[in-house]
Amino acid sequence: MNIIQALEQSALFLYLSVGILGLLVGSFLNVVVYRLPIMLQRSWRQECLSFLEQEETDSISPAVFNLSQPRSHCPTCNQQISAVENIPVLSYLFLRGRCKNCQASISIRYPSVELITAILSILIAMQFGVSIQTCAALLFTWVLICLTLIDLDTQLLPDNITLPLLWFALFISLFNVFVTPQVALIGALAGYLTLWSVFWLFKLATGKEGMGYGDFKLLAAIGAFLGWQMLPLVIILSAFVGAIIGLSLIAIKGRDKNVPIPFGPYLSIAGFIALIWGNQINHAYLQFVGL
Repeated sequence: MNIIQALEQSALFLYLSVGILGLLVGSFLNVVVYRLPIMLQRSWRQECLSFLEQEETDSISPAVFNLSQPRSHCPTCNQQISAVENIPVLSYLFLRGRCKNCQASISIRYPSVELITAILSILIAMQFGVSIQTCAALLFTWVLICLTLIDLDTQLLPDNITLPLLWFALFISLFNVFVTPQVALIGALAGYLTLWSVFWLFKLATGKEGMGYGDFKLLAAIGAFLGWQMLPLVIILSAFVGAIIGLSLIAIKGRDKNVPIPFGPYLSIAGFIALIWGNQINHAYLQFVGL
């Protein structure tokens, strides 16, 4: 019996395998979320210096900084983190949330991202089973998690991630994984132009920019992946989730309503909900209105 047959015959084995994979991917996403914005800032700085014909004066930053180098280390004592100390979730529990060397606290965010990634991955496996849809949906979900965290931290949705996601969605549509190429292309165009139109209407009315261009590209990718038919649901859900969270932050934490709130996380949450339950939600709505 090969691994594909084992996955098909045992739901528990499928969920366990996908859950473990989700933990490992979640650990990697923690690295991407922290390092990619720094890599982009260093790249932009180099481009600006090159344009201005100036030389780099910062000798403190490491010469090589990417997703693999330098090795992960404690930000307090700079002690390198060994492989044993980097096991998703388990290492955090074993170390009791503290650095083995200096006992500095380790952010609860790291195991939380790993667990959330694993749970969402299992939900994907439960929905689509052993199929090409599961593989595509897993990648889609992991990218949404990554974009959500980066946007929360930096209010950036990097082209390095949104554009490959868009092209990936268009590519898999050639094989009718979720939608046909025609539906995917219309979804990409409608997703981008919808928020682009909102952006310019808001700017013309207020003189302010209500969102970033990364939001346009993210909704275009979601539209290409799920099809244009899901866009109304995604937009309504993202606005609803955003309104609830925004009002909660203002009421509970006294957040200034003029402080910008990233919209990418709400689009990502809505995109995932539409991926898993979109058809059921749309069907229930049509039944409710009698269509």
